Amino acid sequence: MSVGTVFFEREQRLNTKLAWGEWSGYFAAPVYADFHDIEYNAIREAAAVIDVSPLYKYEICGRDAVTLLDRVMTRDMTKLRVDRVFYSPWCDEEGKVLDDGTIARLDHDRYRVTAADPSYRWFVMNATGLDVEIRDTSDETAALALQGRLSREVIEAATGTDWSGVAYFGRRMSEIAGVPVDVTRTGYTGDRGYELWMPLDGALRVWDRLFEAGAPFGIYPVGIQAMDVARVEAALILIEAEYTSARHAVAPEQQYSPFELGLDRLVDFGKAARFTGRPTLLAERKAGGPERRLVGLHLDWSGIEGMYAKHGLAPAISPFVHRDPIPVYREGSQVGRATSTTWGPTIKKMVAFGSVDREHQAPGSRLSVEWSVEGERGKVGATVVAMPFFDPDRKRS
Repeated sequence: MSVGTVFFEREQRLNTKLAWGEWSGYFAAPVYADFHDIEYNAIREAAAVIDVSPLYKYEICGRDAVTLLDRVMTRDMTKLRVDRVFYSPWCDEEGKVLDDGTIARLDHDRYRVTAADPSYRWFVMNATGLDVEIRDTSDETAALALQGRLSREVIEAATGTDWSGVAYFGRRMSEIAGVPVDVTRTGYTGDRGYELWMPLDGALRVWDRLFEAGAPFGIYPVGIQAMDVARVEAALILIEAEYTSARHAVAPEQQYSPFELGLDRLVDFGKAARFTGRPTLLAERKAGGPERRLVGLHLDWSGIEGMYAKHGLAPAISPFVHRDPIPVYREGSQVGRATSTTWGPTIKKMVAFGSVDREHQAPGSRLSVEWSVEGERGKVGATVVAMPFFDPDRKRS
């Protein structure tokens, strides 16, 4: 049975539809407003607050904390400095991705790892023989994502301090409404933003202060639907959508290596640690790379429009992210599948992630995506493009 996060008292007053989704056992609002476009616009043009408390959170401490993380993560964790954050996948022994998340270095020998799926047992299994403590702090840490063009103005108003010196993927301890808040310059929208980590006690005071300070900047609570559209525009992958965790996969084609997900830059074979999955990933690279890879797709609007016109209809595309996989073709033969597909309100394009065969991965390659109108299936042309689809300078400024 789902329960509310510590912010549920505030959220249920704002959720006028009284409709709730589920996220890791917690109630999560799909949308607060009449429609999620209002909330999406808050991300891109003003400031948005997203309750991300359902994320799994682990604190890893001790003399061998970095050794454990370097053993598990594909990135070189010895390079992560205090008050900085890394994003990394972690793999099973076969080099298939179990999950991906952020790792913040809180102190010399103390780290916080966030994950979409439960990962405590995996970390413990890999900690054999190490002097390290692993604590699951998921239920004792509340989290809010403050995202959007004006997010810096809001956090400066809420804290009374200047945040221009906190770089992208940086971190700073702060205080809001008398509550200690650990702030990282991270997020899941592809826009300027921060994530705020705090104890449950006092979390509502932080919420109230953010909305008080953010009122002049158009702050708005944002649900899952708007965040989903924003993360696809930003080409941010989602577990159980772009890939299936190796822990849950029941067929080989459901398992993905970091290379198949386009995360090559996050696999460091030069680091000293022989991380989990390294031999298989090294063999994959030596073989010329994966047989399939996640790419960006721009769908031809004229093709979509033509399919509706065939039935005497104006285009009526869904404003939501379509996550169910659909076939991708090249000259009548299936060469892959499209995962998350959506209309990008800012980029004004229909875009999708496409997991396609090696010979069709190059930008500019012409493919087609299956599309249905009034129960009739057809194909819409698509072009392979570089990702992300949306990458504003303000995200890093």
